[in-house]
Amino acid sequence: MSAKLFDSELKVMEVIWKEGSLPAKAIAEILSRSIGWNKNTTYTVIKKCVEKGAIKRSEPNFICHALVSKDEVQGVEVDELVDKFFDGSAELLFASLVGRKKLPDDMIERLKNIVGEAGGESK
Repeated sequence: MSAKLFDSELKVMEVIWKEGSLPAKAIAEILSRSIGWNKNTTYTVIKKCVEKGAIKRSEPNFICHALVSKDEVQGVEVDELVDKFFDGSAELLFASLVGRKKLPDDMIERLKNIVGEAGGESK
């Protein structure tokens, strides 16, 4: 993928990640129902995704295939967030998330397990 995806492009990608490869017309219908976009708006956003290397278009019927996974895009977004707001420190991001509100005990335990697994510790 050659560039960051904007919110509008992520809306198109979400449809493809959820539904799988689809004709552009079907994507336009889904986005028309869910957020009120017209067909031209959807086609313009699909074109931008193609230009960025996030979607491959194939014929017949202008079928759109995701070239990047949701996990890949989330990873890029998280890395950018950490770099932009937390000076590249995942520890500062985590501290900020945990410090935002009182977390229930069960969520704290799940977070401990996630951290333990990431560090190679067993439960």
